[in-house]
Formats: sequence, structure tokens, C-alpha cells
Amino acid sequence: MQGMKKLVVLTGSGISSESGLKTFREAGGLWENYDVMEVASYNGWLANPGLILRFYNERRVQLKDAMPNAAHKGLVELEAFFDVTLITQNVDNLHERAGSHNVVHLHGELTKVRSTVNEMLVYDIGYKDIVMGDLCEEGHQLRPHIVWFGEPVPAIELASRLVAQADIFVVIGTSLLVYPAAGLVSYVPMDTPIFLIDPNDPGVSMHRPYQFIQEKAGKGVEILKQKLEKYR
Repeated sequence: MQGMKKLVVLTGSGISSESGLKTFREAGGLWENYDVMEVASYNGWLANPGLILRFYNERRVQLKDAMPNAAHKGLVELEAFFDVTLITQNVDNLHERAGSHNVVHLHGELTKVRSTVNEMLVYDIGYKDIVMGDLCEEGHQLRPHIVWFGEPVPAIELASRLVAQADIFVVIGTSLLVYPAAGLVSYVPMDTPIFLIDPNDPGVSMHRPYQFIQEKAGKGVEILKQKLEKYR
């Protein structure tokens, strides 16, 4: 890695949608026909924990059958030429399954659960179901290891430090509307080139120049690889 430029990539749901994983923003606040606040907020958990456990059990079944796509694999190929770090808003494991080595999950991981009382007790469960009555070693109910709306984002400080060290910064498949992840752009050094890959112009201002690749993630990463050749 020594001597390689630091390539930091922020990914969102747009990179996983090509693997068949739906995003809640595609359906006006519905995620797989559920109201997002019912299944992705702490208040939702307090109101109906059984519903939330079933919802994430279904997401794990869906994830088990999903496969990394061309965009995930293309980012792995860039590790031959750059010191690549991925900061993802996604809770799936498709980056890891594609072969990426440095992945920071801002919003948690679908294949892990944690204690409802001691958040340091985190368990890797793979694609197994969790139900009411499944307890941590201290006797407390397990919950999805997911950062829900209204909860703090523990990894944001690490992500901010990584972005501040970037020689090249890339944004793929995220609206740049969800904070605190959207605020990471403000940490990019002023002389660092920024690339944005999205089929739709997000319509948000980064307050600085960037190169816009208006494509879906798979095609966009192919174009990105060509554009990055001059930075090797």
C-alpha cells in the first residue's frame, strides 16, 4: 500500500440495487412494503420489536441469495492500483463478498446482532433468524446491529478521518441527502478530485467542482476505472 494514492469511496443503496436489493427511497418511504419508521427507527422497535425482527430476518434471506455485481467487483480491481477504503451506508455484505478488504459500515451490518443493553456485545449470525427470546450472554434481548433513524452513527468519526486523508474521493449510488453521511463531503481536502456516479443528478451542491458520471453503478465504475488511470 505504501506509495499508493488513497482512494476513498462512499457507497449507498444505488450500488446494491443492481444486485436486486431494493432501497426504501424507491417507494416513497416504503421499504419492501413496510413504512420505514416502523422498521428502521428506535421508536419502531419499542412499539413492535417482533415486527422488526421479522423484517430483518427477511432481509437476511434476501441478502443470502443476492450476489455482488460489476460495481462491487470493479472497486476490488482498483485495489491493485490504489489504497482503497470503502465507506458504505449499506448494511449488506456485498462489498466484502466481492473481495474488498477495507470496508467501514456507517449504518451497521445485517449479518450481525447486538445486545439491547450492552452495545459492545455484537455477534455475527450470518443469515440466521433472530426472534423474541434470543438473548445475549448477559440475558438481554438481541436486536439487529443496525443504526436506525434517530440513533447515533458511531463510525462517522472514523469515516471523517479517512475522508480527510483522501487523495481521490468517489461517491456511488447515494443521494447525499442522509446525514451525517452526506456531511462527509465537507471533509474532502480542497485539492482532492471528486467523482460522483449516479444515474440521476442528485441535485445537491457540493460547493466545489466534481466530475459527474451519469450512469448506474456497474457502468459507472467501468468509466471511473478509465478516468483514474492518470492518477496511478
